[in-house]
Amino acid sequence: MKERDDAAGSQRVNGAPMPKIIFIEHDGTRHTVEAEIGTTVMETALRNDIGGIVAECGGSCTCATCLVHVDETWSPIVGPPSPEEEDMLDSAFEVKPTSRLSCQIKVTAALDGLIVHTPAYQGR
Repeated sequence: MKERDDAAGSQRVNGAPMPKIIFIEHDGTRHTVEAEIGTTVMETALRNDIGGIVAECGGSCTCATCLVHVDETWSPIVGPPSPEEEDMLDSAFEVKPTSRLSCQIKVTAALDGLIVHTPAYQGR
């Protein structure tokens, strides 16, 4: 398993450290990156060139190409998908009980350490 710590030293926003998100690609490659509070997990993935996040619709919840599998320990904290998101998940590939669209997960301080897994296929 490859590991890459993309967050070289924690930055601070308003005196608080930025939350870290751990992305694990389907091949086991692990990326630990810092996320800005108020952005989405999808935006964080795109800013950090995380493989497996296509985001064709740019975050408007209309394509499901930003699907991630939230680690089971984090699923209750992240919460369930909205009805609109559930509809998109119905048409996605590799859906699991903890699947979410990363464009719909807002980064908060409570998500520091969040672990998400990217699927092998995102519709391309």
